[in-house]
Order: sequence, then C-alpha cells, then structure tokens
Amino acid sequence: MDGATELGYVLEFGQINAANIADVGGKGVALGELSRIDGVRVPDGFCVTTEAFQRVVSAVPSFDAQLELLAKVDPDDPAAVRALSAEIRAVIEGAPVPDDVVAAIGESLARLGEQAACAVRSSATAEDLPTASFAGQQDSYLNVVGRAEVLAHVRRCWASLFTERAVVYRRRNGFDHRGVRMAVVVQRMVFPDAAGVLFTADPVTSDRRTAVVEAVWGLGEALVSGVVAGDVYTVRDERVVDVSVGDKARVVRASPAGGTEEGPVEAGRSVRRALTDEQAVRLVGLGRRIEAWFGRPQDIEWCLSGEEFHVVQSRPITTLFPVPVADDQDNHVYVSVGHQQMMTDAMKPLGLSFWQLTTSRPMAEAGGRLFVDVAPVLATAAGRANLIGTLGKSDPLIRDALQTVVDRGDFIRAVPEEESGVAPAAAPPAPIETDPELVAELVRDGRESVAVLRRRIEELSGPELFEFILADIAELRRLLFGPRSFQAIMAGMEAAWWLNDHLEEWLGERNVADVLTQSVPHNVTSEMGLALLDVADVIRPHAEVVAFLQRVAAEDREGDGFLEELGELPGGREAAEAMRGFLERYGMRCPGEIDITRTRWSERPAMLVPVILGNVRNFEAGAGARRFEQGRQEALRKERDVLARLRALPDGERKAAETERMIARVRTFAGYREFPKYGMVCRYLAYKQALWREADRLVRAGVLRDREDVFYLRFQELQEVVRTGEADGELVRRRREDFRWHETLRPPRVITSDGEVLAGRYQREDVPPGALAGLAVSAGTVEGRARVVPDMARADLAAGDILVTAFTDPSWTPLFVGIAGLVTEVGGLMTHGAVIAREYGLPAVVGVEGATRLIRDGQRIRVHGTDGYVELLD
Repeated sequence: MDGATELGYVLEFGQINAANIADVGGKGVALGELSRIDGVRVPDGFCVTTEAFQRVVSAVPSFDAQLELLAKVDPDDPAAVRALSAEIRAVIEGAPVPDDVVAAIGESLARLGEQAACAVRSSATAEDLPTASFAGQQDSYLNVVGRAEVLAHVRRCWASLFTERAVVYRRRNGFDHRGVRMAVVVQRMVFPDAAGVLFTADPVTSDRRTAVVEAVWGLGEALVSGVVAGDVYTVRDERVVDVSVGDKARVVRASPAGGTEEGPVEAGRSVRRALTDEQAVRLVGLGRRIEAWFGRPQDIEWCLSGEEFHVVQSRPITTLFPVPVADDQDNHVYVSVGHQQMMTDAMKPLGLSFWQLTTSRPMAEAGGRLFVDVAPVLATAAGRANLIGTLGKSDPLIRDALQTVVDRGDFIRAVPEEESGVAPAAAPPAPIETDPELVAELVRDGRESVAVLRRRIEELSGPELFEFILADIAELRRLLFGPRSFQAIMAGMEAAWWLNDHLEEWLGERNVADVLTQSVPHNVTSEMGLALLDVADVIRPHAEVVAFLQRVAAEDREGDGFLEELGELPGGREAAEAMRGFLERYGMRCPGEIDITRTRWSERPAMLVPVILGNVRNFEAGAGARRFEQGRQEALRKERDVLARLRALPDGERKAAETERMIARVRTFAGYREFPKYGMVCRYLAYKQALWREADRLVRAGVLRDREDVFYLRFQELQEVVRTGEADGELVRRRREDFRWHETLRPPRVITSDGEVLAGRYQREDVPPGALAGLAVSAGTVEGRARVVPDMARADLAAGDILVTAFTDPSWTPLFVGIAGLVTEVGGLMTHGAVIAREYGLPAVVGVEGATRLIRDGQRIRVHGTDGYVELLD
C-alpha cells in the first residue's frame, strides 16, 4: 500500500475483522467478517475509516461546543433537537476534506473501477452492535457513480451521524454523542432480480429453528421503505413450511442518471413469487452459515442476481430474548422466575447470584433474568398435572403457554414417573389449626434472627465476611422455607381457596375471600403503607417543611443529608424523626428489592418524598388508623352476612360452622404471607452494607475503579477478588455493557430451548369486545382515571386514580393507600400486589398483557376486579 492508505483513512474489506469496530463501525466490521466466510458472496468494497471523519471534524472550531450543547438538549424536545442537529450537519457537510483523505478514497475507488456504481452507506461505531442495532438511524445511498459523487455522499454519511432520529436514539439508549464516530462503507452495487431480508430466527416468536425470508422484485429499498409488502417465506428444518405472496406492484431500480427510481411492476408479475422453495431454502442455508460465524441470530440483507445470492449486510437481531444456555442437546422449557416474584427488570450479576444462593434451586440465566427448566416435570403425567394446575392458579398465561407445549406432543417426550429422574412431589404438610400465637412466634423468631445478624456482621471484613454471609444465607433459607413457616402460608392460601370455591357454590358469590381478608393482623407490607400515612400526619401542619420537601422532590436528591437540613425548620425535627423511624422499620425496601444491588429507601430517602407529599395532599390526619379499622369492620360485616345467609340454607349450620372456621384461619394466617420476604430484604440490606465497605476498601487499594463494580461480579467472584486482591476490569466492563442491553429486553413468561417465546393467552368468552383480559385478584368494580406509572418515585397520583404499571412489589404499597384500583401486566393470585390490594379492598386485575402500552395515561377505565378485565371508556 502507498503512504496515503497507511495513514489509516481507508481499509479494504479483506483487512477488516472484529477488532476494527472503532475504525470502521458495526456495518464495516460485519462486511469484513462476511467476506471471510466460505460460500458467502459479498460485493467488493472498502471502508472510509473513523480516522478520516475525525480528521475532518477536528478541524471545525465549533464542533466540540456544539456537541456539548447537544448533550444537554432534552430528547423529548423535538424542535430543539431538530435545530441543533441541522446546524451540526451543515457544519460537517461544509467542512473541507484534506487532500490525503481524498487521495486515499480515490485510490480504493479506482480498484473498484472509476465508473463503478457503488452503494455508499454509513457505519457508525454505535451501529449494528450485538446490543443495539441502530438500524436506519444514519443514511445510505445507492447507485452512486464517479469519484466526485462518491466523495459528496461520503460527506453526507458523515453528517447523517447527527440526523434528528439518530440523536434521539443515542440519547435514549445511553450513548454519548462525543463517543460515537462515523465510518463509511463504499461497496460495488449489485443490480438484482430480487432482494430482501432474511431473519435467521423468527422475529415474532423468537424461534431459532425457524427462519423468515422477505423478498421483493428489484432492490430491497422497496421493502425497507414500505413501498410494497413482499413475499414472506417461513423455513424450518430445511423446508418451506409457509408462503405468503405479497402484491409487489411497485419496484425500486437503479436510475440511469444515478440513484434509484420507483416504478410499476410489469403486468402479471406483481403476484408471482420472487423466490422458489429451493432458492428460499438455499438462502436460509447461507444464513445459517453466517449465524454460526457470528454466534447469534442475524438480520441479513441479500440480493439475487441470476442464480447467485449476494449478501450486502448482516446485523444481530437485538430484539430477541437470549436463550438460557444448556450443556446438552435436550429440549428445555424455561419458566420466568421474575413473573412469579413480580420483578421482571434485569438484574445485575451480584443480584442474580444472591437470589440463587437464597433459593438454592437450580436456575438458568438469560438476559439478566432467572428461569426454571420445567421440562422434566412436564414429561410425567403427574408432574405435568400438578405443575400446570399450580401455575394456572397463579398465572393463567403461563398455564396456557405450558399447555401449548404439551399439546404439540413433539417437544416434550413423555416418560414414566420412575424414569423421569424427578423426585416425587412431597406430601402436603399436615393442616394446622388456627393458632394466632404461631404467627406471633414466627414473627418474633424472624426479627430476633435479623437482630443477631446485624450485630455480628458489623465486626467482619475480608474472607471472614464472605464465609459468614454464606453461613447466614442458610439461616435465611430456614426462615423462608422452614416447615412451620410454609404451613402457616399454605394455611392462609388454602383457606382463601376453600372460601372462594365453597361460597361461590353455596351462595353464588365470587371471590368472597377478597373482602374477608381486609385489615388482617401481622401484614408487615400493608402496615408499611399505613405507617407512611402517619409520617404525613407529622409533616402536614408545617408549611415550611412541606415546601422544603417539595424542593427535595424536584431535585431528586441523593443520600439522606436533607434530613439534617429538615431539622432546622419549624416542625422539621419532628418530621425528620418520623421519617427516620419509618426508615428504621422499612428502609430496607425498594422497587425490585429481590435484587440486592438495588438502591434501598434508607440509602436514598428522597425516593419516598413524592409519596409522602401525595399523602399530605390527599388525606386528613388519622387516615392510617381509620383506613385499617374501616377494612376490619367491612370484613366483619361480610363475615356476619355470609354466615347468616349460609344458616338459611339446607344443612346451613354445618356449612356456617365450617365457613366460620375457615374465616378464622384465613384472617390468622393471610397476613403472615408477607413476612418471610420482609425478613429476607432485611438481611439483604445488612449484606449489602457490609459488601459496600469491602467495595470501598477495594477502590482505595486500586483493585476496583468504582464501588459499583462489585455489582457486576457474582458473589463467588467477588469473594475471590477479596481473597486475591485482583479483579478482571474487562469482565466488569463487558458485564456493564451487557446489563444496558438486558435492560432493553422484555422477558418472556415461557421460552423454549429453541428460543421460541410462548406468550400464552386467556381462554375467556366473558370479556366484552375491546376490553383487556387479565386475572381477577381483588373483587369489586371501580371506574376512574388511569395513571400509567413506570417509576414509583415519580408517581403523581390523586385520590381515586387507578394505578396502571408493569408490576408491583412491596415497595409500591405506599401508593396503594391513595388509589381506587390496580392494573398490572404481571402478577398472580398470591403475588404481593394482589395480597395488598385485597388487604386494602382495592379492585385489581393483574396479568393484563401490554397494559402500560394499551392504556393511555389519563384515560378513563373501569376495572372489573371480580371478573378479571379492564374496560377502556374513552
């Protein structure tokens, strides 16, 4: 190569590999890798590197200042984004290109042929990545002929790094404008008979064994731009299993004057298939080769010229949820743990490992979530019936998804019980009598155990700390899963099921237990919501305190320093003491609390301030005690009503006596359902505080760069770092990147080892047209304004609003005291949101697929908590 090329302004495809991502961007790296795959035809070309881009923009005096301004622009302010991005594009397009850059491009272009028609396409360093595709965010140009035109279009590609859509996309995906650079691909054009895209995994079901081909006549731009709907070929196991022929009435072709032009397809050709079965299968074969090379499913752009397929681009399909990794070739069916725990957000590695240590159950990981493989259980008749029946009570969508797999008959091989390798289900625990002292004893045991932990862990550090935590997790498991605790929880659940089943049969009334379980004793989660009302009572009389807290909420403060400032105001000392008292009892809680890495209320009390201010605004003094007593009286009235109606029936005295015994049982044990998890998060906070101390020590020693690096190590890995004083910084960096990707993914309830996502559906005929089906978990009907709330800390609720969100865990309970109803996308009969909704007497429907997307914020809705659906009223 000559001197100009050695400067690094141009790289031929054959010179490029995965290590060149910073030089040629994602698209350029993909083409370099594709050109290495045997049997894959890639049109010749080269990349103008990011060094050329940097050379040009670094000579523009205003460029850095404009990027600083762009970094501060609100991505939700389209006018500001549009104006500033247009200024930056104009600056780049008007900047002079140095002669040596022009010479390097010209020499590579000469090797393609001075008058060769080329595609000139952007390739940003944050584009076509495994975790973010950025597809379509920058510009591409086809059928560009001649050196001057190629250079002009290279400049346009550079400028397209700052299109309005690209700027907004980067901001919303956490990419810094100053850290992204632009390369440009220049590639010989193919003038195809047909073109399109190939997905090596079904983009709808995520099934990795099924590929989908879309095809149109002429250039693929007709498909990408939506000019026509192409043919769709579904290929599985080297066979076309479905074909949908599109009406390809328009075609995009190369224009003699350069560029492209759109025109009609000749008569009779529009409804002809663009590919034969043999061609579709052959194309998918190429796709499988490309997929194997890159190690993940691909979205591939292809052209067919004569009988030869040419590949012009390949990028990862970033929307697919990753498949849990198995060390065998067996079929697996994975059920989401997060949907059972009402926590479907991605978890960091330390959080994942702590949850697995806590439960001690084998789990698979994928996309920052945990899954349990239920295939061995589904393989036996008894296991299948028990699992589907149990999960069906909790989440009908999971039940339907599993039933779909079973009904197919070709994925799970049925085996006799004795050959399954699965231990037979343990006999159910013997029923326990209604004994309030048992619950009090379990609660005392749990609190005393936490107190011992807190005293002992303060003194420990280094390897000794990790050994202690592992030993204490065994104590945590004893409290969570001990037989007496399990019996108490099951006693409450089974009593509720008994009441609902028998009273519907005897009295024709559904979900009676929802009313009978209002204001039960020992419910630590519902007590928490009422306790925050008491905090509001202390604050409400002091206008300066309220005004100060309003400023704290607006500033979204870190730490707890504002509590010291609060004490200097009239009434502030009492307010600060009330908040500290609340945090002492409940400060270990937070949204997503099963992830130990999440910020707790005690670490950032300002998260609670908007909720407290809402309570100040929406309630009068004494609301907490009144709310509890109102629920208790309503439950008593319902009990008297039910028993009186039963006694009037044939054999009524017996029915009433059995019912009265079950009511006593459900009211004794239902509240305890919430306590074991409370004990768990108490321990999690103690563990986390101790690990923070270790993290600070490792940062001071130069082992870690940041204390939060510990979140990206598993417990055992962190233990080893503490022991050796050495950490893998690259591993931490990579896991941070992975976590950002995982946050963008929506986890499935059920996914198979083929990658197929089974969403499940409600088998319902009682839902009115247009209504959203879900699971009835708390009886009653309420109409009101929907408030779609993605983040509890930013909730702005008025009395009578209906909360609509993806999921709730115990940390959301303080919001429940002021709302009129609840709708969530995730949940079951015994998940925390359902339990507390019943406790507070709120009509609630959970498991409403897509609720936060289908219900608009501010829309009037009607929640049918008894029948399990939501009506959209306007």
